[in-house]
Amino acid sequence: MDIDFIFRIAGIGVIVTVISQLLTRAGRDDMAMLATLSGLVLVLLMVVNAISDFFTTIRALFGL
Repeated sequence: MDIDFIFRIAGIGVIVTVISQLLTRAGRDDMAMLATLSGLVLVLLMVVNAISDFFTTIRALFGL
């Protein structure tokens, strides 16, 4: 796992936080919640993909 992966996750977190705060201050709490959930789903998909790559590497390493 590269440090780039962690920076991507942190960048998404910062962007989602800013968007959520802007929408909350504009009175659009429902859209702020959707933006937060979208960021969460995006990060979870990235993590699942990284875990899948990890297991693929382990299988190739041990010849399973």
